[in-house]
Amino acid sequence: MGGLQELAASFVVPGPSGVAIRDRLKGLTGEDEKVLRLVGDLLSTLASRDLRARCAAGLEHDSERWAERKRTLTEQSSSRWAGSITKATHDQWALARRGQLAHIHSLQAGIATITHRLSRPVGEKGTKQAPGGYHSRQEWFTKSRRLHVLEDRLQEARAHREAGIVHVVRGGKQLLNTRHHLQTAGLVQEQWRARWEAGRRFLQADGEAGKRFGNETIRVTPDGEVSLRLPAPMVRLANAPHGRYVLTARVSFPHRGEQWRDRVSANRAVAYRIHEDPVRGRWYLTASWTMAPVQSVPLEAVRAGGLVGVDTNADHLAAWRLDTHGNPVGQPLRFGYDLSGTAAHRDAQVRHALIRLLHWAKRHHLAVAVEDLDFQAEKTREKHGRKKRFRKLISGLPTSRLRARLVSMAAELGIPVVAVDPAYTSKWGAQHWQKPLTGNNRKTSRHDAAAVAIGRRALGHPIRRRTAPPRTHRSDGYGHRTVQAVPVAPGREGNRPRLPGPRTRSVPPGCGANAVDQNAQHRSGRSAEHGSWEQDSLPLSL
Repeated sequence: MGGLQELAASFVVPGPSGVAIRDRLKGLTGEDEKVLRLVGDLLSTLASRDLRARCAAGLEHDSERWAERKRTLTEQSSSRWAGSITKATHDQWALARRGQLAHIHSLQAGIATITHRLSRPVGEKGTKQAPGGYHSRQEWFTKSRRLHVLEDRLQEARAHREAGIVHVVRGGKQLLNTRHHLQTAGLVQEQWRARWEAGRRFLQADGEAGKRFGNETIRVTPDGEVSLRLPAPMVRLANAPHGRYVLTARVSFPHRGEQWRDRVSANRAVAYRIHEDPVRGRWYLTASWTMAPVQSVPLEAVRAGGLVGVDTNADHLAAWRLDTHGNPVGQPLRFGYDLSGTAAHRDAQVRHALIRLLHWAKRHHLAVAVEDLDFQAEKTREKHGRKKRFRKLISGLPTSRLRARLVSMAAELGIPVVAVDPAYTSKWGAQHWQKPLTGNNRKTSRHDAAAVAIGRRALGHPIRRRTAPPRTHRSDGYGHRTVQAVPVAPGREGNRPRLPGPRTRSVPPGCGANAVDQNAQHRSGRSAEHGSWEQDSLPLSL
């Protein structure tokens, strides 16, 4: 039997490294939209050519080729537009490389699982440490064919990675494939074309510290005026000096607007991106900037006032408050969300549940403890086989998005977030806490018990409750106290004080004064705390 999984240490999650805010460009004229589309389409063509050149260079790319690409783009646009395009291309190529490596790891994990299951007898049951054989000869044969398919894919992916070949679709592969299934998607060709062009359009510029309002290419003044520097072939469309075009729409950034105004007023770098939503027929402006790393609160300081343990589930967040000794306080809380529908609806549901949780933690001055979850390697069909419902369940858990949202929103409210190892939290929480916390007026779920386990691990306590002694050895007359108490808690094993007031039963004075000291009581033999337990031998005859 294998040992338990080694647990990682808990840590305080660092805050976000950047901020992005968005506002709608309201009141754009037809001429404004025409200019934005023309500029975006021109820069999109240049970005596609630059991406093709970067992918062709592969691993042989260096600073000289980067400079050559930028010079080529500068002749057709401007130096600043060329810098933004080359940097975006580099980031897109690097992202594709990371995705390629993740795909290789996924193929390797699938091949290892299939190889192991094919080596086991058909029908053999698996264990907690390793899966067993396949259920039937037909399934065994099908998986043996799939093994060859995965091996071919792995060989091809490794060859592409060694050669520096990546596959990138500007606008998104999913939208590209939708072109061949317009009827299924409920679109006509003109609608798809509008989405395709909007997804590929390039209208973004990196910030420049020290320049006026933090950006020379797309400039936004503190009072909300938006203007952009036109590329060289389109200077004729300018309506302002120095080849600039000023939009009629103004922005205010209701969220974090004061922070943004402070930055642009001090000429600190701010990056902007203009994009169109063809479904709603709207234009948006996104502003983003980096933040200096903030010194995180020490873990011991976070634990000092207790915290709230949070268990992430497919449809809700289960939370329970714990004091500094690891005792559950009050009633468990549940913050539900619905992850059906569009991506925007799912994101809004997650944000709504998190803000309710964080506002409750803020009122009680508590930190938040969550599991450091990552299901990227756990939702493959090779690992879970026929468990389609379970695969769908863990695929629907918004682990990465919820974690990013929680960190950013908690940093805004000044709430520390503690990440713990997720191993055994649900199992041990149900084993040690679900039944003791269930009473006549409260039914504790498995998720509530897992929240207690997460909170105790974040506080540095073991998940297991303190074990009560045998019933016949309890000094309090079958009423042993099982509350949690740290070793330094004064009087945790002392005498219980007598409460003043009328008695409901006749109790002699001084009764129970020596209830804790076993040797002070009139009992034969020595107490269990001071030596081995002794029993008189039975008489041979009566």
